[in-house]
Amino acid sequence: MIHYHGISEGGTSRDAVALATGRHCFVSFERPQRLEIIAGVSQSFALDNGAFSAWRQGKEHDFAGFVEFALKWVKHPACDFVVIPDEIDGTEKNNDRLEADFLREFPERYAAPVWHLHESLPRLERLAERFHKVCLGSSDKFATPNTPSWWARIDEAMRAVCDVDGRPAVKLHGLRMLDPRIFSRLPLHSADSTNAERNGILLKRFGMYAPPTRGQRSQVIAHCVEATQSAPVWAGSRQRAFNLELE
Repeated sequence: MIHYHGISEGGTSRDAVALATGRHCFVSFERPQRLEIIAGVSQSFALDNGAFSAWRQGKEHDFAGFVEFALKWVKHPACDFVVIPDEIDGTEKNNDRLEADFLREFPERYAAPVWHLHESLPRLERLAERFHKVCLGSSDKFATPNTPSWWARIDEAMRAVCDVDGRPAVKLHGLRMLDPRIFSRLPLHSADSTNAERNGILLKRFGMYAPPTRGQRSQVIAHCVEATQSAPVWAGSRQRAFNLELE
């Protein structure tokens, strides 16, 4: 599994280098200030369209700006994929339109669409048939990962996209799912989170033995996350029950 650590403008450039060096990074169009540094020191990076950040701030997503940004960076040797623009709480029709508009200007082989958990399972199946990778995005009444209703919907999604042995028909990326409690139960190819960067500032998380710099603390968190891998297959409710017993 590929663990993508979200990196923005938080902390110092030295902190960003410490976290990004030798790792896989996830860079949002809304916070791309460190991308030049990340591209130079990371193993690889992926580009997020920034729609989630724009949605949370209540502002309109800059579609044209993202296309220009993505076209500039996608052919960098370390760039893995680009997340197609989406509306977090939009309709399937709107997201299909955004997908079509984006792919008129951007090469499909580098692009990954988002299937939102509130959308229909047939749309997930269609995306899985067409693209090399599909991103799973929490949304609407399934906006909070790791809740009972969220897992129930994930179960439906996995049954739709996996074969009888629990193997996904497409590479799956979990948006905001780089939490061992989540990705250890799912057959994800990759997942992302800003957990390491954001929580590196929390001295209380480490107590009196905290590493001296934010960058070092973020590295410790990242190492702990990377010690866990995704599940090889989806085992359904039996797998969830097994993992819950271990907690």
